[in-house]
Amino acid sequence: MTSVDIVLDPFSPDFHADPYPTYRRLRDEAPCYFNEAQDWYALSRYDDVLEASQQPLLYSSAEGTTIERVDTRALPPMMIFLDPPSHDDQRRLVSRVFTPRAIAALEPFVRDAARVCLGPLRENGGGDFVQEFSAIVPMNVIMELIGVPAADRNQLRLWMDASLERTDTPPYIPRSALEAMASSMGYWESLLADTRAHPRPGLMSGLVDQGLPDAEIVGFCALIGSAGTETLTKLLANAVVLFQRNPSEWQKVLDDPGTTPGAVEETLRYWAPSQYQGRVLTDAATAHGVTMPAGSRVLMLTGSANRDERQYADPDRFDISRASHLPIGFGHGAHFCLGAALARLEGRVALEEFAAAFPRYDIDETKTRRVHMSNVHGFESVPFTAA
Repeated sequence: MTSVDIVLDPFSPDFHADPYPTYRRLRDEAPCYFNEAQDWYALSRYDDVLEASQQPLLYSSAEGTTIERVDTRALPPMMIFLDPPSHDDQRRLVSRVFTPRAIAALEPFVRDAARVCLGPLRENGGGDFVQEFSAIVPMNVIMELIGVPAADRNQLRLWMDASLERTDTPPYIPRSALEAMASSMGYWESLLADTRAHPRPGLMSGLVDQGLPDAEIVGFCALIGSAGTETLTKLLANAVVLFQRNPSEWQKVLDDPGTTPGAVEETLRYWAPSQYQGRVLTDAATAHGVTMPAGSRVLMLTGSANRDERQYADPDRFDISRASHLPIGFGHGAHFCLGAALARLEGRVALEEFAAAFPRYDIDETKTRRVHMSNVHGFESVPFTAA
């Protein structure tokens, strides 16, 4: 039966607006929660999420990473849907693109990309932070790395965004999302064919040179194209809304740009863009006296773990000076986000440049709009003005 009287519905608009009171009750009253109506379990405490993340063969990714089950056999191979050793083999092939040296070398390009977006916003005295800045900068960075022509990038981003949209009633995935997914996959396939015929700089050409099968190249580029855009788009927008709510923390950034990396980490903790990771058990597992049978879908609630009082002092306070800790916002273990270093670089540089351009700004939160996706939380529109 459903654990106690708590209702956790990740498709609910109310949940997307503020899941944290529910998370607190889960951690205290039902740390291994069972949702009978939707047939899944959820782990909400930091230690449990960390432990599960370190057992990729027990907590398998092979059947998708969200509540709504995805037939991964119908998709090109993607690391996110692979378990070791197949996951490790593919990761090794592409990890050289994301070495610390390679990421550090991207800083001038990231900074230029941010400044290009901020120029018109400064001239206009503001605009839409998401549509004109936080969605555009990471899009241009990751797609430049892959080798996507500039003229194609925004349409591809719109398809990827639409493919993640969900409804709040079954079957949760609307037809428009399926059509957008098909369009984006069709684009990656056509780009690969063109890249084979006309090699261009970028990761896709590099994967072709390594002799990877077409399906693996398409799968990897689709994965990092989406992940490399979505996470930073939401993280940056979350940050500017949080800073408006916490002006003393924004003042820290203005007084000392060296605090910006801490601002990125605290935003990732406080309002995680990725709220959970879905897994399927390959064997029975027990947590807090609850036995989860083999084949059960389990949600590792990163968003809840990030607010666990057992791990963080005063966890509901947004504090960019928080002492260093082991963060799990980018995952942990075998599935630790391959692009985490790039995301941290982009987040730091984008906030530094925004602070320089708009040291004072104002957001009318009644005009903001949130996305309605599955495990992705954040804003699709944040209008702001210079103050």
